[in-house]
This record gives sequence, C-alpha cells and structure tokens, in this order.
Amino acid sequence: MKVAQLMSPGVQLCGPTDTLNRAAQIMWESDCGCVPIVDADGKAIGMLTDRDICMAAYTQGLPLAQIAVASAASRGVVAVGEQDSLDRAEHLMQKHQIRRLPVLDGEGRPVGILSMNDLARRARAGQREPELSATAIARTLAAVGESARQATAE
Repeated sequence: MKVAQLMSPGVQLCGPTDTLNRAAQIMWESDCGCVPIVDADGKAIGMLTDRDICMAAYTQGLPLAQIAVASAASRGVVAVGEQDSLDRAEHLMQKHQIRRLPVLDGEGRPVGILSMNDLARRARAGQREPELSATAIARTLAAVGESARQATAE
C-alpha cells in the first residue's frame, strides 16, 4: 500500500514569518496537531507541532501573536512521498521518533500528512495489509514514544 492511499489530504500550511497565534488557529480550525512550514515557493522547510507552540510560549514568555513560527518550528523535514510504501513511513517514524510525516509531491510541496492515527484507524477497520498489522503499529508507536534518554542509553 502506498502513502497516498492512507494520508490525510488537504494539509494546511504556514510560512516562517507567520505568528504562532496563526499556526495555533490553523491547528484548532483544522483539528490537527502539526503544520508544515513552507518557503515562498511552497516547498516544505520545517514542521511545527502543537507541543512546539506550547514550549515556545513557555520559554520565550511572549504572547503567541509576537512569536514567529520560525523560532519554534523544526528545521529540516523528515517526509515521505506520495508513492512511498507504508513500511518506509513507519521506518522513518521509528527512526526519528515522530508521529506525523508530511507527504510531499515530486517538487517538495506538502500534499498531505500521514500520522500514527491514520495507520491505527486503517488497521482497526480490519484491513489486511501486512504493513498495518497490530504488531507493526505497536512497534512504531513504542519507538516514537521512547524518550531520547532511553534511546541513548541503549
């Protein structure tokens, strides 16, 4: 199965100069926990999560309307393509300990998001794809949830 078959399409985007207030509004209105950050050409350059917003507010001590997305978003993007396999997506989630992957088109522009929830919902629906077994999803979730301290100690 390909990522495009399971991803959530219609992803909302932010630019690096948008405020965290705008990003939080997008997440609230779209019922999502992350937003890809794009440059002027619409190419993915980072990711911003709801946790990133909370930590920026705490560490910078400013209202969200005064904090630029660029100061809180991750730099660089761990992503998958529309035609990548779910195995590849799960491998990237495990390796980088992330719950959500932006799905990029051939030019590096976000076209969707693939999340752990997408994988779990499909498996719960009774689909029989081998890459969506309960064991595979549990393995991915365990790797994503492992703290950096635990990963370093092992």
